[in-house]
Amino acid sequence: MTAKLISGPEVAAAIREQISTELASLKEKTGKVPGLAVILVGEDPASQAYVGNKEKTAGKLGFHSVVDRVSADITQEELLKKIDDLNKDEDIHGILVQLPLPDHIEEKAVIDAIAVEKDVDGFHPINVGNLMIGDDCYIPCTPHGCMKMLEHIGYDLKGKNAVVVGRSNIVGKPVALLMLQQHATVTICHSRTADLGAVCREADVLVVAVGRPNMITGDMVKPGAVVIDVGINRVDGKLVGDVEFDSAKEVASYITPVPGGVGPMTITMLMLNTLEAFKRKNNL
Repeated sequence: MTAKLISGPEVAAAIREQISTELASLKEKTGKVPGLAVILVGEDPASQAYVGNKEKTAGKLGFHSVVDRVSADITQEELLKKIDDLNKDEDIHGILVQLPLPDHIEEKAVIDAIAVEKDVDGFHPINVGNLMIGDDCYIPCTPHGCMKMLEHIGYDLKGKNAVVVGRSNIVGKPVALLMLQQHATVTICHSRTADLGAVCREADVLVVAVGRPNMITGDMVKPGAVVIDVGINRVDGKLVGDVEFDSAKEVASYITPVPGGVGPMTITMLMLNTLEAFKRKNNL
């Protein structure tokens, strides 16, 4: 059996189509469009590429898009002042500060400074807390994208064993909570999990987000499992995931490739969250 691929570009395109349609009718109704502001600190090439993609996608969808590229030696105080200005800007509905930040800037202070109603990354403690209790919130973009991919293949998580490898605040923890909300039985693993292979082999759905290339091999995958690989690693100039694709695809029923899997979903979910913020602001 060779696994069917869950194509990120395909799922993302369908969601962007919905966003486009909805945006057109909202623009007609209100004369306004959603505004997304991104602050990029410094010259990190990966961050520059991400921000470029966000800018391009926002433009294509017809959003009002603002990118503020600032020098790596900006002070924390100056950065917080920029965020405060955007919090007050009526034309901006979503604010994102591209991570990672230079060492002299405290990440938590920056995340906390973004107004909750404009926190389209879903990282503000209030949004995180609301996700925890199952209340209204902005869902972090990558976990949200993973859930949309499961929805795309019509997968019902109720009563299934889900295993998440990785416990970051950005992917591991939120995706575990989202699957728990859908009535899966969820296990979170990490670098200190005893006999990781045995735990993974129990998974009907396996989500891997650790940032270690080819860490999960085919013999760690339960036959017929759905495998969502969130990892993006560069090995010998090629992009590879955290799952060893060639061996895993012979065992799984569905698998996300790298590249072409979860990646395109993240930016699309950011646009969806920004549209949602716009609707809330205008009571739509």
